[in-house]
Amino acid sequence: MLTTVIGAYPKPDYLKITDWFNAAGGTDTANPTKLYEDEIKKMGVDAETIFKKAAAEVIKDQLDCGIDIITDGEIKRENYIHYHCRHLNGVDFNTLTEKVARTGNYKCWLPTITNKISATDPFLVDEWISNQSLSDKPVKVTIPGPMTITDTIANTYYKSDEEMGNDLAIAINIEIKRLVDVGCKYIQVDEPLFARKPENALAFGIENLEKCFEGINQNDVEKITHICCGYPDKLDAVDYPKAPLDSYKKIAQSLDNSIIDSVSIEDAHRYNDLTLLKDYKQTKVIFGLIKIASSKIETVAEIENRIQEALNFISKEQLIAAPDCGLGHLSRELAMKKLKIMSVAAKKFY
Repeated sequence: MLTTVIGAYPKPDYLKITDWFNAAGGTDTANPTKLYEDEIKKMGVDAETIFKKAAAEVIKDQLDCGIDIITDGEIKRENYIHYHCRHLNGVDFNTLTEKVARTGNYKCWLPTITNKISATDPFLVDEWISNQSLSDKPVKVTIPGPMTITDTIANTYYKSDEEMGNDLAIAINIEIKRLVDVGCKYIQVDEPLFARKPENALAFGIENLEKCFEGINQNDVEKITHICCGYPDKLDAVDYPKAPLDSYKKIAQSLDNSIIDSVSIEDAHRYNDLTLLKDYKQTKVIFGLIKIASSKIETVAEIENRIQEALNFISKEQLIAAPDCGLGHLSRELAMKKLKIMSVAAKKFY
């Protein structure tokens, strides 16, 4: 059984970049974007060298843990949404607007869309080429989706989320085509808002997600979406807000009928009714098997048992083992321990 990670990984201590995972107050930080540009300036001419060193360490860790489809750990990003927004026309990081996001889970000052969204120059292409040169295994690129960006940014230009999502999808599609042109085979568009607002996902979210991959006809390019149910603001939080438990079920058939090849869902922090896996008749499922905000280390037997339960409803060929979400809340040591255990369990299902 293949293994992958979702995106984020603990940043090395020498990488002095604000990280939403570790900011004081977690995602409740009042102004999560204010320090990034100054931090890059302080790194000076050595910035790219430092980033490449960090990416090399993250990639080596994942390879040492037996992960098949890896990421660069999103080491350049203060958070995965606003990093991408920095490379879009129409988003003003100097004009901040206070907004409640994630269906009321937190409030902060966010960059504001003040004009029509469009793509700028390529920015993920050089990152991917550099990162892929560090590994014989495929490096996956992760991108925030239109509905999720819409929720995590302020807007004074568009009249509706649907219209805004359409332009975001067009801009994302341009960058995805650039990645495909240079050989990237695994591209993941994250849409956690699908779990929080399944009605919007069905009304226009999945359509805009498909627009992100429009024109990508290569059979060897894996079109992926990740849908998590909720992120705590600190390690070992228990009663943090989560999306409704039935959200995955509501959108499963529509996703299975879409052009998406793989759908990533959580299962470790909160078990699903696994009959929902039967709705994925042609789509692969990236199945969350380790908790990303718990210091408790899973056992091989626990993961093996959950995989076996899932296989009662979906074929082995369709299932891919993964953490629930990004690993940014964990220490490097804890992340590696969890990934190694997950990998050992998954490899028993060759």
